Amino acid sequence: MSGIRSDFITDYDDLADTWWDPRGPLAPLGWIARARADFVPVADHDRARLLDIACGGGLFGPHLAGKGYRVFGVDLSALSLREATRHGFDAVARADMARLPFADESFDVVTAGQCLEHVPDPFAVVTEACRVLRPGGTLVVDTIADTRVARLVAITLAENAPLPGRPPRGTHDHRLFVNRERLTRTARSQGVELRLFGLRPHLRDGLRYLARRRERVRMIRTRSTGVLYLGVGEKW
Repeated sequence: MSGIRSDFITDYDDLADTWWDPRGPLAPLGWIARARADFVPVADHDRARLLDIACGGGLFGPHLAGKGYRVFGVDLSALSLREATRHGFDAVARADMARLPFADESFDVVTAGQCLEHVPDPFAVVTEACRVLRPGGTLVVDTIADTRVARLVAITLAENAPLPGRPPRGTHDHRLFVNRERLTRTARSQGVELRLFGLRPHLRDGLRYLARRRERVRMIRTRSTGVLYLGVGEKW
């Protein structure tokens, strides 16, 4: 995989002031964060801790309100972490997501959203996520499938259509898109059996968003996991 960038996440420093812009280049990440939160269970004890890997500007934070967790975030972008502390994160750390600075089995929930498709070894990240997850805890990940249709949707269309919420050109590298079978196999080897769900924007919401009649787009579950997909499971 020569030519693959290993420093993309730090580019979010240049976008740090757009994290909360509902029509900016990072807006779709907020829609996905809201859908991801639906898979996070309510905490079952008063010391519950949740780790959000590659938390960015903290888009996940507001959707965790009332679930009972102390929320931790890790990211490589220092400016993004500053935003996360302003939006519901209790503690943050600048760290490599493949080498988490936490003890084994130290979190009740671990999430990794829209980051696996930006690193050369997403399976090392999943292994780390499982390492810091306690038995009985929940893992939630979402990413982009390594399919031709995902390449068409996420790159050819999404990065080139002159529409609000468009990610910058070069955001995605199709060579980093994540194989579903290997992802589930990796998680299983670490004690987590993942169930996979597809996600896509709600069509009517999307049309109203484009018409400037709505600022958020709901993500709905689909049977197809061939483009954007989410995996959730408990560690045994």
